[in-house]
Amino acid sequence: MTLTGSPSLPALPCGTPHDWVDRFLLAGPDDQECLRFGAPVDRAALRALVAEQAARLTAAGLARGGTAALRLAPSLGYAAALLACWQLGAQAVLLDHRLTDHEVALAVERLAPQVLVESAHGPAAAMRGFAETDPVPVARPDGRPAATGHALVQLSSGSTGPAKVIARTAADLLRELDCYARLAAFPKAGERVVLLSSVVHVLGLVGGLLNSLHARVPLTVPARMTTAGILAAVAEDDRPTTVIGVPFHAELLAGAAAPPPLPQLRRMIVAGELVRPGLPAAFTARYGVPLGTMYGMTERGVIATDLDGTLHPEAVPVHGTELREDGGELHLAMAASPYPGTTDPGRWSDGWLHTRDAGRVDPATGRVTVLGRRDSQVSVGGLKVDLNEVEHTLASLPGVREAVVVFADGAIEAYLAAEAHPTTEDAGATDRAGADQAGAVRAALTRELAAYKRPRQLTFLPALPRTATGKLVRDAAALRAAAP
Repeated sequence: MTLTGSPSLPALPCGTPHDWVDRFLLAGPDDQECLRFGAPVDRAALRALVAEQAARLTAAGLARGGTAALRLAPSLGYAAALLACWQLGAQAVLLDHRLTDHEVALAVERLAPQVLVESAHGPAAAMRGFAETDPVPVARPDGRPAATGHALVQLSSGSTGPAKVIARTAADLLRELDCYARLAAFPKAGERVVLLSSVVHVLGLVGGLLNSLHARVPLTVPARMTTAGILAAVAEDDRPTTVIGVPFHAELLAGAAAPPPLPQLRRMIVAGELVRPGLPAAFTARYGVPLGTMYGMTERGVIATDLDGTLHPEAVPVHGTELREDGGELHLAMAASPYPGTTDPGRWSDGWLHTRDAGRVDPATGRVTVLGRRDSQVSVGGLKVDLNEVEHTLASLPGVREAVVVFADGAIEAYLAAEAHPTTEDAGATDRAGADQAGAVRAALTRELAAYKRPRQLTFLPALPRTATGKLVRDAAALRAAAP
């Protein structure tokens, strides 16, 4: 079913205007507050910062049709560098700042950007909502110009193994902004947003940063992503406030023992993973406002919403969205594949994106119910992790013969068979050898995988259990039963 939304709202242009950043994101009164990363920034100041970053990028050789990879923590510098890339007509590749140097090197080798932008400052402290960054663009002589007309390139879950390269055009970003504009309950001018989701990923980037600039809704990123830090960010301004984050953030806030009165809080909206059944009621009981939910994908952005929290677990598709149920999997109508290069018919075919999400579409109402992932991608604290990537990395480590990675009880567990598993009957020696193996594997993973991707538990077995047909067992209960 296709929902057409409100016909009274003007649609953004279907084409990609040359000056789309200036017209739709940077326009507005000079003294109008737009961003707050610690201190408020008005539109005149933001335009000046974007111009400064554009000059730096140009000096590094970036031009229209070029490519630039950004490895920057959420910050004012990141926002200015990204908008400057697009203002120059270049393609921006976003790399999560939490990736290791090893992962970034693999991504850069794979995508070959002409310019790599990193910060002159060190990484932000843990639990910081944003960082102090000074973007420094460095030309890469082996980089290549954009092979497609996409404005944005992202990696689905990491930079190694099976991670997908996802690309979106400027026209598609403008289409998504139009979808947000048609949502009556989404923040409008005169209100403000407190953003908890990372601006490197699709919800924080489009639903947070870009939409706030387009809708002229000031956006605040808390100094600290703790319960106290988030509540302080809400309380510091009297304007009607919407908090946008992932279910992990809603769990934090719902668990607050004695939150202060927050009359300006209108609602919280979460996306990125399924919400546990009792969370909406617990959040509303604590704050007296709804916990809304959204369903979306990096490939498309927002797909369906329940912003008032009255339909959970159902959601209504946004304007112009057509969904169908095929064998228990949700398929999404898309005219073109979001994956540049050779098209995988298992991901996109005949105008339909295979979401890999299990779900139902009510034929009477068109509402969608998402039931969870059908493939190996899981969510840890709101961050996407591909279990195949973790497994691939483990299996490639010296001394590891084979590995199986599963997701159970909200955590990643890894089961490994080593090439030299200890066989001595001396229990103490076995324990020491096992500890040495685990230490070596964890040290290697620290170099090669971001912290949120690393297994919480490593279990070494003499041999991994297999099915009668010789396939590795991937059932968490069976693997745990096989462990000593």
